[in-house]
Amino acid sequence: MAQTEVHWDHQIPLPKLAPLHAKIIVALVALLCFINSYDGDFVFDDSEAIVNNKDLNPATPLNNIWRNDFWGSNLSSNNSHKSYRPLTVLTFRLNYLMAGGLHPVGFHVLNIGLHSLISALMIDMFSILLGGLAYDGNGNRISHAPKASLLAGLLFAAHPVHTESVAGIVGRADLLCALFFQLSFLTYCKAFRGGSERDEKFSIHWVAVSLLLCSAAMLCKEQGITVLGVNAAFDVLLICNVNVYELSQTLFLRRKAEDVSERVRTGLLTRLALLAMGGAFLLYARWRIMGTGPPAFTEVDNPASFAENVFLRIVNYNYYYSLNAWVLLCPWWLCFDWSMGCVPLIKSAFDWRTAWLLLLWCFLIGLISQALCSQDSQRRRTLTLGLVLLVVPFLPACNIFFRVGFVIAERVLYLSSAGYCLLLAYALGHCCGRWSRRKGLLRASLLALLCVYVARCALRSHQWRSEQSLFTSALSVCPLNAKVHYNVGKNLADRGNTSAAIKYYREAVRLHPKYVHAMNNLGNILKERNELVEAEELLAKAVLIQPDFAAAWMNLGIVQNSLKKFKEAEQSYWNAIQFRKKYPDCYYNLGRLYADLNRHLDALNAWRNATVLKPDHSLAWNNMVILLDNTGNLAQAEAIGREALKLLPNDHTIMFSLANVLGKLQKYKESEGFFLQALRINPNAASCHGNLAVLYHRWGKLELAKKHYELSLKLDPDAPGTRDNYNMLRRKLDQLYRTTPP
Repeated sequence: MAQTEVHWDHQIPLPKLAPLHAKIIVALVALLCFINSYDGDFVFDDSEAIVNNKDLNPATPLNNIWRNDFWGSNLSSNNSHKSYRPLTVLTFRLNYLMAGGLHPVGFHVLNIGLHSLISALMIDMFSILLGGLAYDGNGNRISHAPKASLLAGLLFAAHPVHTESVAGIVGRADLLCALFFQLSFLTYCKAFRGGSERDEKFSIHWVAVSLLLCSAAMLCKEQGITVLGVNAAFDVLLICNVNVYELSQTLFLRRKAEDVSERVRTGLLTRLALLAMGGAFLLYARWRIMGTGPPAFTEVDNPASFAENVFLRIVNYNYYYSLNAWVLLCPWWLCFDWSMGCVPLIKSAFDWRTAWLLLLWCFLIGLISQALCSQDSQRRRTLTLGLVLLVVPFLPACNIFFRVGFVIAERVLYLSSAGYCLLLAYALGHCCGRWSRRKGLLRASLLALLCVYVARCALRSHQWRSEQSLFTSALSVCPLNAKVHYNVGKNLADRGNTSAAIKYYREAVRLHPKYVHAMNNLGNILKERNELVEAEELLAKAVLIQPDFAAAWMNLGIVQNSLKKFKEAEQSYWNAIQFRKKYPDCYYNLGRLYADLNRHLDALNAWRNATVLKPDHSLAWNNMVILLDNTGNLAQAEAIGREALKLLPNDHTIMFSLANVLGKLQKYKESEGFFLQALRINPNAASCHGNLAVLYHRWGKLELAKKHYELSLKLDPDAPGTRDNYNMLRRKLDQLYRTTPP
């Protein structure tokens, strides 16, 4: 078992702390970096994964989380993202249960706490990877690199690339995956407790536990399986002290070896076989769970993977790798989304950007050559393990094995950044060894680097507190990203600033002329502003580009209805229903069209379909009551109104409509009760006061009628008919006062 004192560790200008104290310091730094995100909102992907995910609701059966994907869609659906992370969803559900609803503070606090815990545990990982696995006589692990592991832990705790994983609640998947990744690795290390360099003994029980923790990591995020590669590399390089370069020379070049069996012993082969079989089983189980195969991504998600020229596809993939490396090296330009033109494709080998990928590979080849061929065995092991920890967790995101749905995603670098921090700590340690006479300058430089990291984390986590600041911050980083402009526009529209939203939606469509969601939202705003002709053109173009875009078909139908193109509107509604069978809002709008055309039975059927699909569709219920009332079907209107109130007992609009019906049926007492109940819920409804006054007027309760007419006119002086009715009542009251004897 390889275990030596790290000769350059004492040169690092940091205090030598006890392991517990080092962990506390690192955890506090991690807390300091991201504490200002604790009271942030649900932002970006949180809407789909948390706010709109029914699996979080305690009323939803718990076993649903084992059948659905991360976003709440059934895994067997062709529209499923296939991201199977039930343990992560379970923690979201626990947050929901403990907070009594969707309150983001608890979600954020748990994320920050997890990052602090992971950062503290990184001390143990770095200590083993840098200094080997050694125990004292009492069975306590000895750290041969306390300062280097502390430095790497501090760099990891404060690295700004982690902001998306910590401040974004959906980053919980990366945090939990990293936690079980660490536990799997540390548990694998326990299998060799008390072993020696030539000892074949190991605990198969701890290896089995390590595999179980690996499966838990996979149930948090798919990346978790990569811990098996890290465990295997640790076993080969540190436990068995194999020189990979010499072994490859022996096996492939058939050079004479002193004793191959000394390099690759039976115990190692047994453990590697266990890891391989465990990994194969987990991959098979994961593939079976996916059901219909891998998810389908579009060109805008990952344009390089759709390049027809294989050479250019490889060049662009490598360019993406260089950008990921740059984000780790200089985490200043960070963005919530890097797709849709943020990184233009390289279309020629002579593009100047190819210099970056050449630089990346020159650097990697230099590192690999040192890792394999250095005469210093400690350097070989440290560099190799650092590269393994950097590269292996990144493999699922590299497009080699399957197409991924992003260009760059900062969250997938959460684990890989540990390898980067280990290599950086190693490089800084050697610099301290060479420039030992300038310890003051080195100490100041390290402190400055950490302060810059902490400040950048604080700034970036503040930007993640709200969608407005998050989306706006991306405009300077990715000005060519259509999705950035789309999200800024959507946020402005949600806050009521439609004029500014139009500008960003138009820019999104300009940058990406086939951006159907931007066209749909822009068309909706133009529809509300009564710019119907342009709205129709945009929505028609959207459905031409994407014929199965149900929402755009429905919105096109609404615009066509407003333009009196009734036949075209009806066809658009039916197209929407064809592509989305369960579409209650579309049935509701179809019913409105039929009502405008006096096709009353068709309208009632459409609204009934809407309420069947969505029993709490208040507008559909209310329109049925109103239509039946207007057509004289009072008994049926009463029955529908009562049925609706059983499902929506606090809906004041349905109470109002039912009260009108009951008044016409001369059921004055019941009608009064519903009017008063509606006013308790919405006391400032002028129409409700006015209609209650009419009821009292008919009922002969003239003073009460006068009171509610006056309240209605106070709330809405221009209420149609109310003033005439009030004046009529006053004349009647005057006559009564004159005819009444003193």
